[in-house]
Amino acid sequence: MAIIECVPNISEGRRPEVIAKMVEALRSVKGARLLDHSSDQSHNRSVFTLAGDPVALKGAVLALFETAIPAIDLRSHSGQHPRIGAVDVVPFIPIENATMADCVALAKETASEVADRFHVPVFLYEEAATTPARTNLEDIRRGELEGLGARMASPEWAPDFGPRHLHPTAGASVIGARMPLIAFNVNLTTDSLDIAKRIAQAVRHSSGGFRYVKAKGVLLEDRGIAQVSMNLTNHEETPMHRVFEAIQQEAARYGVGVLESEIVGLVPAGALLKTAEYFLRLRTFTPDRVLETRLRQE
Repeated sequence: MAIIECVPNISEGRRPEVIAKMVEALRSVKGARLLDHSSDQSHNRSVFTLAGDPVALKGAVLALFETAIPAIDLRSHSGQHPRIGAVDVVPFIPIENATMADCVALAKETASEVADRFHVPVFLYEEAATTPARTNLEDIRRGELEGLGARMASPEWAPDFGPRHLHPTAGASVIGARMPLIAFNVNLTTDSLDIAKRIAQAVRHSSGGFRYVKAKGVLLEDRGIAQVSMNLTNHEETPMHRVFEAIQQEAARYGVGVLESEIVGLVPAGALLKTAEYFLRLRTFTPDRVLETRLRQE
């Protein structure tokens, strides 16, 4: 059986009752497993991690849109995380007995149905993108909701599916297919947004940092601390421990330290094993030295 992961992000992280309704909607879809969900008040965002076959996942995404659109009004939304939609982004990720082509097909099928049923314009991204200008999510999100609305007036920014204008309350959505990524945040011992932005600039690829790192500096106002918020898009080529150490070194330049780090959603075991191997200086370590891995092999 094909197993695909889906990680929808919604623009709501402050109203527990609304988030609970979305959890209920996702759990009601037969064959779709809700593996994890987390919410952040400063970002005003929630992330759900689902797994299942294509039919179940499409049903879960449609159920999420059906619940989110009446509940989220972007006209009154604010948060640290950039957003263009109530259901902001929906990636499909191949896990087992599924190919990237399968995920691209699922993304297009789901996007078409979302646009038809909910009258929300949908843009395809990453491996499902129909033009290089839309491969990177940040390019679609540039200027957030207001910026995208202005760009949609030009032919090159017509959505892949749906109306040529934003939904009045739900904005637009981005649906696509990609490889697994790690949402990894590092919290600093300072409330200086400027320092967090400088550190993010040093580690992200677009400004000369690590090849597979997307990063920005944000202020967590509810906690009074600054954060380097990141997506690691290829942990094999750019391991977590390399990025963490670089942030520590950059922070020290400004006289601050690392308070803690956090992972949003789920993380591949291999990424954590590499980190443990590095920091513990393990000699001749291989993944089959892990008890649970060996048990599954027998």
